[in-house]
Amino acid sequence: MAHAFSRPRTSPRPRSLAAPPAAAPGADSARTGHRPGAPATTRTRTALITGASSGIGAAVARRLAAEGTWEMVLTGRDPARLRAVAEDAAATAFAADLTDPGAGRLLADFTQAAVGPVDLLVAGAGVGWAGDFREMPQRSIDEVFAVDVLAPLRLVRLLLPGMVAAGTGRVVLVGSLAGCVGVRGEAVYSAAKAALGTFADALRYELRDTGVGVSHVVPGVVDTPFFERRGSPYRRSRPRPVPPERVADAIRDAVGRGRDEVYVPGWLRLPCRVRGAAPGLYRRLAGRFG
Repeated sequence: MAHAFSRPRTSPRPRSLAAPPAAAPGADSARTGHRPGAPATTRTRTALITGASSGIGAAVARRLAAEGTWEMVLTGRDPARLRAVAEDAAATAFAADLTDPGAGRLLADFTQAAVGPVDLLVAGAGVGWAGDFREMPQRSIDEVFAVDVLAPLRLVRLLLPGMVAAGTGRVVLVGSLAGCVGVRGEAVYSAAKAALGTFADALRYELRDTGVGVSHVVPGVVDTPFFERRGSPYRRSRPRPVPPERVADAIRDAVGRGRDEVYVPGWLRLPCRVRGAAPGLYRRLAGRFG
């Protein structure tokens, strides 16, 4: 898809940065500034948030904007909704489909030119598909892995060298309970989120003593458009969906405290631990209660 970026109405930024790269055909020029009312004594940090046109990504953007100390680039696949979130959060919108060839490179280059070296990457984009694996189209299998695994890995690979060189930074990968325990009717989504969680663990070991942290945030059911888009609404009475703002608060807490793994809500640690400690018991319970 064509890349598009827009400029919300903001005040000038507090530091000098290189000019953004030339716009893609049909795109609007964009830059953002320091959010009005930010404490003058607090250093402005930079963040790139994917999946920011709705749901968890949008909630994270608004949560960081409320702090007044972040310059942000937001990306998502819906230009109109992304622009609205960016206006609300005083951030730069760069609409893109990160599964397109070269889209990650364009986004990384634009972000670094527009707001400078990235202090925080929140990989919040994700898609799912519900139904029996035997009936899942190949194109849907490819899309789930492209969006949920390959796109964030490519983006991390592009931004990580700068973080390591600076000796600071944090990568936040938004996983899912499905990646810890597996969910009936979501075999490929579960596999994709499991891959993301294992990547987070392995990368964290690799980055030890570099100053760069990795947070794996594991939400359960979240009240977002995710279920409608996967083709099957959420119909279970339990667990009850949590608002995306709750996940955004958990992400902000993980960033502020340097936490490696966060579950939302916290009790979700229990089924993951039961599965690890007593897999036979867990499978019997999961087979009975779903």
